[in-house]
Amino acid sequence: MSSTRLVVGCMTGTSIDALDVALVEIGGSGLDMRARLVRAVSHSLGSLGDRLRRFAQQEAMTARAIAELSRDFGLLHVAAIREAIGRDIADLVAVHGQTVFHAPPLTWQLFEPAMVAREVCLPVVCNFRAADVASGGQGAPITPIADYIMFRDLKERRGVLNLGGFCNYTTLPPKTARQEHYKVVDDIRAGDICACNHVLDGLARLLFNLPFDEGGSQALAGQVDDACFQQFVEMFENQVGLGRSLGTDDELAERLDGIRKSQARDGSAVKTDPRSTLVRSACAALATVALDHIGPVDRLILSGGGVLNKALLGEFQKRSRAPVNRSDDLDVPAPYREAMAMAILGALCQERIPITLPQVTRLSGPAPVAGSWVYP
Repeated sequence: MSSTRLVVGCMTGTSIDALDVALVEIGGSGLDMRARLVRAVSHSLGSLGDRLRRFAQQEAMTARAIAELSRDFGLLHVAAIREAIGRDIADLVAVHGQTVFHAPPLTWQLFEPAMVAREVCLPVVCNFRAADVASGGQGAPITPIADYIMFRDLKERRGVLNLGGFCNYTTLPPKTARQEHYKVVDDIRAGDICACNHVLDGLARLLFNLPFDEGGSQALAGQVDDACFQQFVEMFENQVGLGRSLGTDDELAERLDGIRKSQARDGSAVKTDPRSTLVRSACAALATVALDHIGPVDRLILSGGGVLNKALLGEFQKRSRAPVNRSDDLDVPAPYREAMAMAILGALCQERIPITLPQVTRLSGPAPVAGSWVYP
């Protein structure tokens, strides 16, 4: 196998807002591999996102409608992959697919690889979670071993926090130069915490008729209200207490509407728009619950679309006891960390190295080799 590969990683998260594609140069092999972003593109899902969201919210669809949805989703991948590759010569494509249902032992990442493999003339690996779930695991979180490759440090215990549709974390113990990889990897801890952009985007739709709170501008116009803050903390902590990996969250709108109505009944004496106060309180509660759950670290690294929300980022910076960095500071652009992770996982699958960690996905035995392959 070549010592250097160009791998395309594709990711659509549970926020269901965009397809992120990263062309990643992979140097070396195994857990010694190094990853460098060559190029990244993001394509809005547009009306396709609305259809995917309805499907993920368990809206009934005909078989024909599902097949059309899958094909249109594949065509979007083809266009984005071609743009990301440009004039370079890539070796393979790794695709996460869209999570439309996740409640192990049932999981479904919607994606049809055959058309994509044919159109881009490259091998495609996908279906990363299925082998772990079939072996009795949760199949999630899926990125910790990729986080280890991207973010490990010789001295610091690092916490990597992804602020996507859901908030999930990886804690990476320091790896000294003489330590074997497997000894360090066995001490990695990771898990899902609670909904993140699902909540903030849901509030933007409910309160402002916006698809999301761009830059956190609506939240920045508000202030933290104690009563709202406590209600959001309770909601997020209830998700932490589920003790399972999180997938879609079709009851979210009902819960958010309940908190909004409760705020209206309480008549909170706030000096700002009560809608903005609600969103700002959610940001503060998210940061509080996430930081409590991740525990002590020497450095906190934030990634995912949520870092573009200045109100949410500010709440983490205000409440964290450890220095806070965006993953951009470590050469991993925050919006593309998951797409880069997919490229790394694809490279590991190509080498038949398991990509999940038993202590993370709660497997009782060793992690299986993962990934389904389709060749052009």
